[in-house]
Amino acid sequence: QVQLVESGGGLVQPGGSLRLSCAASGGISSQSVMGWYRQVVGKEREMVAVISSGGLTNYGASAKGRFAISRDNAKNTVWLQMNALEPEDTAVYYCKVWSELRQYWGQGTPVTVSS
Repeated sequence: QVQLVESGGGLVQPGGSLRLSCAASGGISSQSVMGWYRQVVGKEREMVAVISSGGLTNYGASAKGRFAISRDNAKNTVWLQMNALEPEDTAVYYCKVWSELRQYWGQGTPVTVSS
């Protein structure tokens, strides 16, 4: 059973940085895709960034130029480095993994950007 454990969320001031991490256990494919989504109450969940096993990345419009996604295939871990954070980035951030035609979600880690 694949499990995703996220960490790194919290409270940060505008302009600050946070680094989220997500570790997958239970065995995922070496060809898996890993990514981050976020959701604000009352709004749809939106894609922040995704990365393939080969390192190809795709970013949502809100993340371009400020966020960077990376992964370690040996550790089945994906990170999201978030810089220049804005109050509009406040949301619950979810890790997602696509592996062997299945999708898995983490439990979410809250990020609050406020002074």
